[in-house]
Amino acid sequence: MIRLIFSDMDGTLLDENGKLPAGFGAMYERLKERGIRFAPASGRQYASLVQTFAAWRDELIFVAENGTFVARHDEELFSAELDGDDVARVLAAGAMVPAAYPVLCGKRLAYVTERWAPYMENMRQYFTQCAVVPDLAPIAKEEEIIKVAFCDAEFGAAEERIYPPLSRLDGPVRVVLSSHYWVDVMRPGVNKGVAVRQLQKLLGVAPEECAAFGDYLNDVEMLSAVGHSFAMANAHPDVKEAAREEIPPNTAYGVMTKLRELLDAGAIGGP
Repeated sequence: MIRLIFSDMDGTLLDENGKLPAGFGAMYERLKERGIRFAPASGRQYASLVQTFAAWRDELIFVAENGTFVARHDEELFSAELDGDDVARVLAAGAMVPAAYPVLCGKRLAYVTERWAPYMENMRQYFTQCAVVPDLAPIAKEEEIIKVAFCDAEFGAAEERIYPPLSRLDGPVRVVLSSHYWVDVMRPGVNKGVAVRQLQKLLGVAPEECAAFGDYLNDVEMLSAVGHSFAMANAHPDVKEAAREEIPPNTAYGVMTKLRELLDAGAIGGP
């Protein structure tokens, strides 16, 4: 029986407009009635996830920033900070990539420069709580940073324009392609899968009692950490390879369809 469900957001649970499916509230009530915990697991900021799930913010477990910050009841469960010297090195490397728009991610607040001005509205979809500062370098020394995100805000071709040069940093830090737009840099050994395994231990839930839904490369480890893994039809080929089953795309509300099937089949929760 499935007792804990993890779902990526963009390209997975959310529709093509970045919105929750209209029937999510009713679906969540069905899950809750059967004692199921639900955990959004995203590259998005914690504040962005809380805003999206405002009606259930005190009930859900939030796996934010690709597993570098996990919270419940607005209390941090665990996090993974980057070393300050590594943050400085990552920012310097990103400055050499013309396509890369950087976001410095703290636990509760993100930092950007005025360079983001033409794309600020789009950026705030992912980083609701954001401060515009003259220079990111001092922030890297003063604040606990859990992730450095780089966006191809102009063309959404991060795999070709940002990932190749930044992937050379991989080793002392972890570089992951999170979507067509985003490349994230985190502490080594940190990802959504690690966060899932930590939550499994914390909550006393076995991997085979967990399900996960995803669409992009930052979801691969999460899918490998659960017994029931689902890739969207719109997913990256490597994600489909990692999942046990392919389901309809996010534009056809594939997560909702699969949850409904599992509930109707009695595969979720207790009697």
